[in-house]
Amino acid sequence: MNNTSDNNHFPGSPRASSGILKGDARIKEAIILAGGFGTRLRAAVPDLPKCMAPVAGKPFISYVIDYYLMQGIEKFVFSLGFKHEQIENYLNDKYYSLNMEYVIEEEPLGTGGAVQLACYNSKEKNVLVLNGDTIFKINLGEVADIHYEKKAECTLGLKPMLNFDRYGVVEIDGNLVVQKFLEKKFYEKGTINGGVYALNISAFLEKKFPPKFSFEKDYLERYYRSGKLIGIIQDSYFIDIGIPEDFARAQEELAVRL
Repeated sequence: MNNTSDNNHFPGSPRASSGILKGDARIKEAIILAGGFGTRLRAAVPDLPKCMAPVAGKPFISYVIDYYLMQGIEKFVFSLGFKHEQIENYLNDKYYSLNMEYVIEEEPLGTGGAVQLACYNSKEKNVLVLNGDTIFKINLGEVADIHYEKKAECTLGLKPMLNFDRYGVVEIDGNLVVQKFLEKKFYEKGTINGGVYALNISAFLEKKFPPKFSFEKDYLERYYRSGKLIGIIQDSYFIDIGIPEDFARAQEELAVRL
């Protein structure tokens, strides 16, 4: 079973911040990872990159862009690969006034390699990292507050869920420091990695990763013991269209929510 809607309220989930930005504690640039093949979704969407899958009349990636524009993001860096021309053509047409740039993978680099390549093209100290096939309606003000207050290297948006088996669980302590990453299996309740990260670019790049690696396995799960990885629970709408079941559910939910 997996259920990712707003009805999945996790009793007792803490609210970590007032959401009032302090000083320059803003995150103005987002990297959107949109280079994947979308293998599991191929039966439903055979000829498109996954982020371009039509949901309630428009490509899914448009929901991601529109939401984070409302959250204050001013520039987008799109990390592209598979059939990137289709994404570029759409964005150049529908978002022609958007402050954006493209980073193209000549070969698949993994999630970490894609983030790393995009970071090399950023002039910001901290960026938001998003997935083009997932929308998690975090409060960016709260996430930025905590990220700067804790001097975090990476702050993970965590989604509380009930009765799920599609995701692993991330555990944090009372100071919001990530303590464990637990494997995928059935859980009655837990907080999952929602695929939204506030990332300190210099701290990330100084690790000198190879060109190809996994952001989740080779970075998050390897380095969380440093105490510099923070998790903030956001009990808000989340959906990942990576499988046909949730892609179908998105058709109804996003038509009325966004």
